[in-house]
Amino acid sequence: MQKPVLFRQSLVMLVSLTCFLQQSELMAHFLFIRVGEHAEAGRAAEVFFSERAAAGDPRFVEKVAGTKLLMQQKPGEFVSLSTQRGADRLRAVLPSTGAVSITGLCEYGVLKREVPFLIRYYPKAISGSISELNEFKPNPDSDLEIMATAGPQSITLVLLDRGKPVPDAVFTTVDDDLVNEELKADGDGKVTWAPSKPGSYCVYTKVVRKEAGERNGQTFSEIREFPTLYFAWPLERPTGDREAGELFSQAIAKRARWRDFPGFTATIAGHYDDRPFSGTVEIEKSGAVKLKIDQEVAATWVEEQLHSIVIHRMDSPSSAAPILRFADQDTENPLGRLLTFVGGQSASSYRVKDGQLKVVNRRQGTENMTITVLENAETPEGKFLPRLYNVQYWDASSGALLRTESFENRWKRIGAFDLPVLNSVLISSAAGLAVRRFELTNLSHSEAK
Repeated sequence: MQKPVLFRQSLVMLVSLTCFLQQSELMAHFLFIRVGEHAEAGRAAEVFFSERAAAGDPRFVEKVAGTKLLMQQKPGEFVSLSTQRGADRLRAVLPSTGAVSITGLCEYGVLKREVPFLIRYYPKAISGSISELNEFKPNPDSDLEIMATAGPQSITLVLLDRGKPVPDAVFTTVDDDLVNEELKADGDGKVTWAPSKPGSYCVYTKVVRKEAGERNGQTFSEIREFPTLYFAWPLERPTGDREAGELFSQAIAKRARWRDFPGFTATIAGHYDDRPFSGTVEIEKSGAVKLKIDQEVAATWVEEQLHSIVIHRMDSPSSAAPILRFADQDTENPLGRLLTFVGGQSASSYRVKDGQLKVVNRRQGTENMTITVLENAETPEGKFLPRLYNVQYWDASSGALLRTESFENRWKRIGAFDLPVLNSVLISSAAGLAVRRFELTNLSHSEAK
């Protein structure tokens, strides 16, 4: 008769311990917003429930899924942002460029401790030029907000409680290595701080209100509120990183190129949306495509594909070394470090890994495009040719995935040139799956004669 009692006691202790551990972990977590640079699927604000603004805790995503976000791009003008829930974060689409301030509100719920209390989070993130950010206004609908006034070497923080500065407020900073620093505001509520090194920084503080109430059938005797702020330091980076430029240039140099290209001719056959076609193709030494096939409806797509293949292989004249910088501090990304052009207008960014260009991100009109290389073929000279890669397109306004194109390329060495012999594309979208493919045979160029 004792075993069931002991089992129930053990179960109660286990449940109690689990709840205690979860609550302990909860109190070590805060709600942070992170504004990134243009990357895969475009630029976004991501909401994390974690020790810092990265790698959120998936156990609590549902609890913070109701977080409301407002974006400020022009002083005093606030736009509501919709979020998409991921495995460990919330994501909201942002414009590709320009300074932004994102503020949020999340009423987490009631926790039972020594006293029952209601938790609220007021996350915020800023990104962009100092002159623009310093013109931004407080969110009038937010009870608590950390305002930041930046300079080139330091940043001044003020906690606003219902629009008024809080004297002697205590802020805690968190860097990429989870190292903390405590800052105390003066009698006017201001504290000026100079981050010690470049990186991502989170700041949080706490306000306790002795206000009782009820939420969802649970009573509480006080409210504990946590305003947070995220920013990447320095806020402005007008110059490039030498290492980033070298990584990009080395990856570009490793791509296989056609030097002194003589052009080639081939027989072509394939399928375009269930329509078979065949004919001939000539690629002139200038790179111009001359196509003759028996399916006019397929001609435009085939020409576009051949043109893309050719321009990526043609040897181009040397130009000035590109100026790039590292877009973040994430050195462990499986696809490689994120690089972005300094002063670029097309919101382009790249990832390089193992000396190869693995990802290309680009804004194209109303769409954001990402090319992800899955497999390259290596030439006898140690250069790389694409073999398998995906291209994804997202709506730049909503972030909705529009379509995915999965490519397979194959090559054949003829003389000193690796020429295309297969181009196969699977196109997945709301309209279904389309298959487009062509093969080139009987390839010949003047050097091989």
